[in-house]
Amino acid sequence: MRGVGLLGPGLRDWATGRELLADPLRWVSAPTVVPAPSRLPPAERRRAGTIVKVGVAVADQACTQAGLDSRDVATVFSASTGDGANCHALCETLATPQRAVSPTRFTNSVHNAPAGYWHIATASRAPSTSLCAHDASFGAGLLEAASQSLIDQRPVLLVASDAPYPQPLQAVRPLADAMGVALLLDTVPGDTPLLRLHIGLGDATPESCAHAGLEALRLGIPAARALPLLQRMARGAVRPCVLEYLDGLSLTVGVEPV
Repeated sequence: MRGVGLLGPGLRDWATGRELLADPLRWVSAPTVVPAPSRLPPAERRRAGTIVKVGVAVADQACTQAGLDSRDVATVFSASTGDGANCHALCETLATPQRAVSPTRFTNSVHNAPAGYWHIATASRAPSTSLCAHDASFGAGLLEAASQSLIDQRPVLLVASDAPYPQPLQAVRPLADAMGVALLLDTVPGDTPLLRLHIGLGDATPESCAHAGLEALRLGIPAARALPLLQRMARGAVRPCVLEYLDGLSLTVGVEPV
């Protein structure tokens, strides 16, 4: 693995978040501050929803740390919801007599909108996959990105992000806040690898966070299911981490310092 991106409640980026996750008593929950996506052209920047901005921010962090040209990096974008605010606006429009949906709303309604914005921002023609696996979306995205990197022998950027719905949808599918995690995976880690990951399927119970606040965050946002793994990475721990996957399965991820 060559790069990490992080954005969430009380977690501004991976550089500062790594220290807080290694010593969670220093972490203080605060609303996620989502930066403007400066990479995007002005027109796309105006249309981008929160989940796009979160995805672009963490993807940028991971690619910058890896020192890779983002135009050449394949991507896997994983999210449990998509653009909740846009979904809410579409539902409101469809409940009116006119039912006239704007082209921009329609464009942002598809699940691969964040991937589209990122590839526009980076002028990338590399392959891209978008997926959703409800609360297991991070684990599903990690397995997909790792599989692609291994099979194609190329760097693959995983971006897992979520953003809350407005009411009344938020009451049905509550999400605590916006959060994003990005991992730049590569089978040929180059001159500056961060960690080596060993990933396998199993049926063990997914791991929780010992810190009560981080555990509430892990349960409150699907992208935050990555927190146990991020804590392992922050501490340089080698004990395997068990993450949520699908249909009673789990991912066991070993973290090996390089």
